[in-house]
Amino acid sequence: EVQLQASGGGLVQAGGSLRLSCAASGFALGDTAVGWFRQAPGKEREGVSCIGGPDDGAYYADSVKGRFTISSDNAKNMMYLQMNSLKPEDTAVYYCAADIPCTYYSRDYYNVEVPRWGSWGQGTLVTVSS
Repeated sequence: EVQLQASGGGLVQAGGSLRLSCAASGFALGDTAVGWFRQAPGKEREGVSCIGGPDDGAYYADSVKGRFTISSDNAKNMMYLQMNSLKPEDTAVYYCAADIPCTYYSRDYYNVEVPRWGSWGQGTLVTVSS
C-alpha cells in the first residue's frame, strides 16, 4: 500500500525557517515524480515544488524560488522541503504528493482533477506570523 506521511509544520515568525519531511512507503521515491502542494484558507491548492519523474528536473513556483529547496534521500525513502525566509503568505497546509508529473505543479497546467491523481500525504500546517 502506498503511503505518504508529512511532518514538520508549525508556527514560525516571518523571516524564519522550517523543514518539512515526507516519509514514503509502498513505493520507491526515486521511481516517480514527488513534490509538495499547499492550500491556504479559501484558496485553491497550488503546486510548490517537484522533483523526479520523466521531466527529471526540479520545479519551483515563482513565489518560492530562491527561498525553498526540495530534496530527497532515496536510501531513506524520504523527501524534504527546506523553507527559508518565510512570509505570512506562505501560511497554508502543505501536502506531499507522488506520481503526479511535475508539469502539473505549474499554474498553467494545474486543474481541479489533479488532487484525484497520484498519492497524497495527510498535510501539515505551516503558519507564518508577521
